[in-house]
Amino acid sequence: MKLYYAPGACSLAAHIMLNETGLPYEIMRVDLKEKKTADHKDFLTINPRGAVPALEISPSVVLTQNVSVLTYIGQQSENAAFHPTSDTLEFFRLLEALGFCEDVHSAIGALFAPNIADVTREKLQGLITRRLSQVEEQLTRSANGYLLPAGFTQADALMAVILNWAGPLKVDLSAYQKARALHEAVFARPSAQKAMKAEGLI
Repeated sequence: MKLYYAPGACSLAAHIMLNETGLPYEIMRVDLKEKKTADHKDFLTINPRGAVPALEISPSVVLTQNVSVLTYIGQQSENAAFHPTSDTLEFFRLLEALGFCEDVHSAIGALFAPNIADVTREKLQGLITRRLSQVEEQLTRSANGYLLPAGFTQADALMAVILNWAGPLKVDLSAYQKARALHEAVFARPSAQKAMKAEGLI
């Protein structure tokens, strides 16, 4: 498998999960502004939407979108938490959690847009506060500090990566103790440290 990534982007979650599973893979950096890969290919020929992650699972067969990529990686692993049986409630709870991560992604990630008007920023901050409160509520209901009863899953990796944007985007997480604890727990994992080093983030 080949993971197309941009350093620190949401593709970092897939990178972490590939390390968690121990599956063989390679990585290819993408310049999202220029839509070029590190080996000078047109990234739009790989993912016409121009976004990461993109996971090439066989020659010319590429999966995109976090929910699909992270679910696929989990299905290839031997860790039951990463690949609950597809006709069980646990499987749909995992998809639900990944979908919720994408809601948080949309809210916080919108701050990366340049030249945001003050009124728009204020509206976004209201949405971000609502989403972060929902994250905190879900983690408060959890007995293990993760989003799902199974413990650490792809959803936690993705949520931690999204929360990692809070610093550069100046989003205050001080009111969200459990969300901060999740972020710290995920990034302390060897899989996350390895991915961060490979992407030049530490």
